Amino acid sequence: MQTKLFIAALLLLGACKKSSEGNGNTGTGGNNGGTDTTAKPPSMVRKLVLADQSTNRVIIADAGAKTIVWEWKPAGLLANSSWFTNMSDAKPVLNNQYILATASAGGVALVRIADKKTLFYAYAGNGNLHSAELLPDGNIVAACSTGGYLILFKTDTAAAQPYSGYTKKVALGDAHNVVWDKQRQLLWSASGNKLYAWRYNFNCTAPDLTLTDSIALPATGCHDLFPDYGKDSLLLSTSSKVWTIGLKSRTVSQISAYARIKSVSAGPLPYVTVLMQSIDTDQLWWNNTIIDLNGNTVYTLAGLEAYKARWLLNNAFSYGDASVLTLCK
Repeated sequence: MQTKLFIAALLLLGACKKSSEGNGNTGTGGNNGGTDTTAKPPSMVRKLVLADQSTNRVIIADAGAKTIVWEWKPAGLLANSSWFTNMSDAKPVLNNQYILATASAGGVALVRIADKKTLFYAYAGNGNLHSAELLPDGNIVAACSTGGYLILFKTDTAAAQPYSGYTKKVALGDAHNVVWDKQRQLLWSASGNKLYAWRYNFNCTAPDLTLTDSIALPATGCHDLFPDYGKDSLLLSTSSKVWTIGLKSRTVSQISAYARIKSVSAGPLPYVTVLMQSIDTDQLWWNNTIIDLNGNTVYTLAGLEAYKARWLLNNAFSYGDASVLTLCK
């Protein structure tokens, strides 16, 4: 009798186990209709990097908590802090280890996030500096709009700062943007009604660019150019619209009809594509609110005068998984 009871218990235990496993699916979407008991990751903290013109600084903000978690302010820190009047861009580079910052007054700086150390800074001239890019060998290229040029710097963090060594200007009318394409080993810059491709010479001491190709654009007034997260494409804002440019297909598609977009930044779900739309085109080039493609508020802060807003995400399009600053000798 005891043997029969023991066998029955084993059969009942096996049936319960089979029922709990179901068909191998888990979660409320599984065919068994059960409850997902898989451990959930902690809530995602989504951070925005903002070029703030209110006090000429770069900030990192927690978009969910609406708090500022990091700040770099040149005033009182750098001898030539006036170069950083009207911050014009703040790009997270090398797997979010550094910020590449620019300002309309001509300042460009590479700042380490961990300790806020300014590793390199220089003057790009009185050409309304709008953006910059970190090249694979650590050198830097910047875009100056009213000056009509790209300017290359040999990055030397060991030299006395501000840097006053080698620079090279390359003519490009209304230059507002620069993006490195790691896969193609090209530098992209949109100006007029074209997206231009430049070949970098990888000359450590005398960096230079050679124009190699261009893609026709359906609009003018190019402003921001930035990789479309996880895709082989670029996001572009022009005077009255926002576009995505497929680099393999060489096709350009509209994704937004918002005008006056100073920056556009995308990310993986649950991130949304964010836009920084200026208040007007005269003097109020900034805004205190960052929106998504539907006009919903993603982040707002009283007193903020943001000119660019970018998600703090790894930019694999430009840098792969690299997180260490490599400087050529």
